[in-house]
Amino acid sequence: MPHDHAHSHGHDHAHNISAKNIKVAFFLNLGFTILEVVGGFYVNSVSILSDALHDLGDSLSLGISWYLHNHSKKGADNKFTFGYSRFSLLGALINSVILITGSCFVVYEAVKRLMHPEHADAKGMLVFAIVGILVNGYAAFRLSSGTSMNEKVVSWHLIEDVLGWAAVLIASIVMMYFDAPWLDPALSLGITLFILYNVIGRLKETMVILLQGTPADIDADEIRNKILQLDHVTSMHHVNIWSLEGEHHVYTAHVKTQGINTFLEVIAVKRAVKDILKQYPFTHYTIEIELEGESCEHLKE
Repeated sequence: MPHDHAHSHGHDHAHNISAKNIKVAFFLNLGFTILEVVGGFYVNSVSILSDALHDLGDSLSLGISWYLHNHSKKGADNKFTFGYSRFSLLGALINSVILITGSCFVVYEAVKRLMHPEHADAKGMLVFAIVGILVNGYAAFRLSSGTSMNEKVVSWHLIEDVLGWAAVLIASIVMMYFDAPWLDPALSLGITLFILYNVIGRLKETMVILLQGTPADIDADEIRNKILQLDHVTSMHHVNIWSLEGEHHVYTAHVKTQGINTFLEVIAVKRAVKDILKQYPFTHYTIEIELEGESCEHLKE
């Protein structure tokens, strides 16, 4: 099996680059988040603190991605028969909860500031904004060429961060020339509401997958109709469709047939059903073929 070995070696190589990129971005971001929290209090800026929150969220998702990147590589075993890819959902869930909690705190602070404006150190904000753009820009650049879903999602986060910092940069320049202390908390509210909007959207997607909902990119009726058009197939029941972690899906069904006389015809129906399923992103499918006169134990006749 030399060919197979070469293929898996190439895949491992890509995997290692992916893990390395995520690792670099993680340490960059984490170091910078700590610096921001200190700096945000030092220059008295809520918008820097809300960016720190955004970065903390990214550091968490990077850390979780990096850890799970290695963990989810583990194949299936008796303990987790579908493998470990669902662990990444757990990461997304923890991350969402932390970000939502943090966002509520920042919104509270920003509203308080809008009511009683305080002056922020505009020059300090400017310096932070430049460093922020450079650090996140570099991390996003490292991950933008990534192929894994994990890298793509994370690089989007980092690009959002760069935009957040660009906003802080503009605000700090305006505040140097104009007396506009309300600009800082207003910007902070904007950034935080944007984070919340995204996080809640992601949380909903994560929950649908965790609760074994039908994946958004799968049309159950379309698949059912295609299978029902096959020769010998009369009906289907016990159709279950769900996703492991949003990318790899699972399909199981009982297919009732009639007019089948030979074993070869059973195999032909099975192959035809699997050919239909191959057109979709399923990693696992299980099809049970039921013949005439065979009663399904699960079906209330």
